[in-house]
This record gives sequence, C-alpha cells and structure tokens, in this order.
Amino acid sequence: MHYIWMAIKGIFIGISNIIPGVSGGTMAVSFGIYDDVIHAFTHIRKERKASFKILVPLIIGALIGVAGFSMVIEWLLASYTLYTAFAFVGLILGGLPILRTSFRKSLEVEGKAVGATHIILFILFFILVAWMGVAEVAGGGVQSVSLGVGPMAALFFVGIISAAAMVIPGVSGSLLMLIIGYYYAVIYTINGFTEALGTFNMENLIPFTILLLAYAFGMVVGIILISKVIDYFFKTQPGFTYASILGLVMASPVAVVSNTNALADLDGSGGLMRFLLAVLIAAGCYALTYAIGKTEDSTKAIPEESKPVSDR
Repeated sequence: MHYIWMAIKGIFIGISNIIPGVSGGTMAVSFGIYDDVIHAFTHIRKERKASFKILVPLIIGALIGVAGFSMVIEWLLASYTLYTAFAFVGLILGGLPILRTSFRKSLEVEGKAVGATHIILFILFFILVAWMGVAEVAGGGVQSVSLGVGPMAALFFVGIISAAAMVIPGVSGSLLMLIIGYYYAVIYTINGFTEALGTFNMENLIPFTILLLAYAFGMVVGIILISKVIDYFFKTQPGFTYASILGLVMASPVAVVSNTNALADLDGSGGLMRFLLAVLIAAGCYALTYAIGKTEDSTKAIPEESKPVSDR
C-alpha cells in the first residue's frame, strides 16, 4: 500500500508538470515527500534499495500522470479554466501545514528562531515566483518535432532545463519551456506517443518513443544535477532552505492563476457563483492534499540516521 500511495503522489506531480505555472516540485512539497525524494536521487548509489523503493513508484506514477492525463488537462484548462486552476491552488496550499511543521523542526534542530535572514529569503523567493507568474511570456516557438539528431539533441537539453526547474518548488518547468519556445513541441511529442500507443500505430510509435526517450533522459540528468545542489542546502542550511521553499510555494497560486488566465472566467453574469464554486473546489483539493500528505509511503525506506533533519 505504501508504494501505491507513492505512485498516486507521482501521478499528481506528473499532471502538475504539464500546466504552465504549476511546479512538480511544489506538489512534492505539498505531499511532504520533497526532501526525501531529493535525498533518494542524490543517494541512489549508496542507498540503492531504499532509493528505488521511493523513486520507482514515484516515476511510474509521474509517467502515468504526464502521458495519461495530458489531453484531459488540456481539455479541462480550455473548458473549465477557473475551476481547474483553483483545484491546483488548493492542491498546492494543502501542503502548507506539513511544510510549516518541517520548517519548525529544522529550526529546533539548529537551535534557532525565525530571524531576519529567514524573512528576507521568504520575501525574495516569493517575489521571484510571483514575478514569473505575471511576466509576459510568448506562446509561440516550436510547435512540433520530427525524428532526427538535431531534434533529439534539442529535446535532451530542453529536458535538462525543464527538469531542473521542475525540481525547484514554485518554478514551473512548463513555463520555462514556454519561455524557450519548446512547450508545444513537448506536448506534441507526448500526445503523439499516447495516440500511437493507443492505436498500436508502430509507424508513428517508434519515432515518438525515441523522441520522448531523449527528452526523458535529459530530465533524469537535470533532476540529478539540481538535486545534488538542493540536498547540500538541506544538509547544511535546513532552516534557510525551508524558508526559501515557503516563499516559493506561497507565491505559486499567483503563478497558477496568472498563467492560466483563470480570472477571465469571472467576467459576465454569474461570476460570483462561479468564484464561490471555484473556492469550494480549492477547499476540497486542499483537504485532499493534506490527507494524501499524511499517508505512509515508501519514503519510510530511508534509514532514520540518513534522513533530512526535519524528518527525524
């Protein structure tokens, strides 16, 4: 059952990575598994068995989330933008109680109280994500790719960049792909693979699989590289790290609502009722994240003495 819960969390993380403005790292924080996942990536050689117990169900769930729900999320964002955006706002904010507890524990371990540096870091990272949320981003760029060395290399490097962003809470890999002009190319590749797999069209399945593998390999490299940096800060400056993450997560709703242009749905008659329904959906998703975050999952496999200080 522990592995099933981890896979379910992975599905939500995968889905969140599809939406511009939503960060997979933020969802991992909301589910209370962020620091353990970072630890698993960076200690995969020393603690192979424990790391695999965490990463295998998580990655399987994330792949299901990306491949299985990309079309559904596109449809929901197009048809029910306000409700979909507020659902993710609720999912993100539902992890704040767990994150606040981790922050408090890290301060207790360090023997510190909240100081000026913690507040400054919180404000700086809040402003960073909020700015990214309201910044004008061009929606153009590469719309599709075909099999070849050039497109494969491009998808590999896009995978590195977007995965590095996805790991950082509050920073949207999808938004970053929009900025560099490869968001729609990646979505095209994922949807092409899913359609070919669903119809067993081998002529299309093989090239889309190769392109998707290039992107996935780049993501793995990017995650490992940035995870090592974040793991270092968890080990050496846990209080400052959690203060920064709190700022990133608290600003994420701004990025979600802004990048989806969700508030435009409030125009016209019935706007107040639609807003109240959206708030109700957000509240339900808040409760869902909080409940899922409390479930026992495969992060328990990490040796106690090796866990981040906030989890001991």
